[in-house]
Amino acid sequence: MKIGTVSLGCDKNRIDTENMLAFLKDDGFELTANPEDADIIIVNTCAFIESAKTESIDTIFEMAQYKKEGKCKYLVVTGCLSQRYMKDLYDQMPEVDLFVGTASYSKLPQYIKEMVKTNTRNYYENDINERYFSPKRVLTTPQHFAYVKIAEGCDNHCTYCAIPAIRGKYTSRTIEDIEAEVKELVDKFGVQEIVLVAQDVSKFGHDIYGAKKLVDLLKVLCKTNVAWIRLLYLYPENITDELLDFMANEEKMCKYLDIPLQHVSDKILKLMNRHLQKADIEKLFQRIESYNCFTIRSTFIVGFPREDEKDFKELYDFIKEGRIDRCGFFAYSKEEGTAAARLSGQIEESVKLERQAKLYKAQQKVMAKRMTSQLGRVVDVIYEGIDYDKQMFYGRSKSDAPEIDTKVFFTSENLVDVGSIYKVQIEKVEDLNYIGKVVEK
Repeated sequence: MKIGTVSLGCDKNRIDTENMLAFLKDDGFELTANPEDADIIIVNTCAFIESAKTESIDTIFEMAQYKKEGKCKYLVVTGCLSQRYMKDLYDQMPEVDLFVGTASYSKLPQYIKEMVKTNTRNYYENDINERYFSPKRVLTTPQHFAYVKIAEGCDNHCTYCAIPAIRGKYTSRTIEDIEAEVKELVDKFGVQEIVLVAQDVSKFGHDIYGAKKLVDLLKVLCKTNVAWIRLLYLYPENITDELLDFMANEEKMCKYLDIPLQHVSDKILKLMNRHLQKADIEKLFQRIESYNCFTIRSTFIVGFPREDEKDFKELYDFIKEGRIDRCGFFAYSKEEGTAAARLSGQIEESVKLERQAKLYKAQQKVMAKRMTSQLGRVVDVIYEGIDYDKQMFYGRSKSDAPEIDTKVFFTSENLVDVGSIYKVQIEKVEDLNYIGKVVEK
């Protein structure tokens, strides 16, 4: 039988989808990228915030149409939405034949075979703290980069976040396990860029080694044949001088710090149960800026309960200072079961969106100014494709993460190969993207 998948949400969820596909392929199932050709469709869902839940539900109903109008016989739902609302979804979505939680993916072929054999609906609950890290992957990214999950779950318990309830406690993989997976991705599949992901990569190892071991992991991975290593995401309180020193001096490390700050008001940070204050953020930025080599990306939540005009202005002024290269702003989403959802002083949606728009406008000005300062520089760019409207090649520098950041558009007098890395001189900035030309490979 042919199986098609739709993967929603974050890069960690994408890895889960790639693991699922490998388990299914090993068990003899045929895979297809076209849902019209699939006998079974799997929707791997996200439930991080309200908009993600809405997208997941809409996608489930969209895929259910293939059961009515196409060749699809069974619809399977996995991922965070399934984990969080499994019993309710089972009762409310008769279109779905099978629901599976976030810790049962290795058993998915078994569950699907049972579903087909009995032709009955079912759901399988699981212990969210079960862990089965698998190096088996069917890559769904372009072959020149891949995400590698180094830990699962989270222990930070931010008051706005449901991840600990969905994904369980923080659990690291072993260094040896991660090294083996990276070696296979690089040596067997030709992956150039490895993006290490976890809810908090900076905490890696503390649970199984008794101390944070991210730098030790990076030292091992930098001895492989990988060209670039990127980190997503670093909680600010765990960024050590040892880590900054290693990243600054290791050629293979992307000088890219994705630091989810979420706010800068001490009052709001306390309400969020973040483990630092604005003074700590200031000290961290001073340490980072002293190296004069890092690109900083961050995310912020706007409209958090009890965020008044003073709190918002403090955040707005911080953004206007222009110390962050890449930035995302999320309007606070009231998530059931979280401590923040029970707080008084919830903000009107219109106010959240107005504040979000102001922050984006301020950050665009900052970004344009910071990008203009790069004119004339020669940077390494990994070539990813052709923009036919612009009649130019495009790719990314080490300062830009896959799928979320700025592109570098460029011309070349010679042929270029997708996934190869070229020296590109930046000539101008256009619509918050770089324009340049290849000067050498």
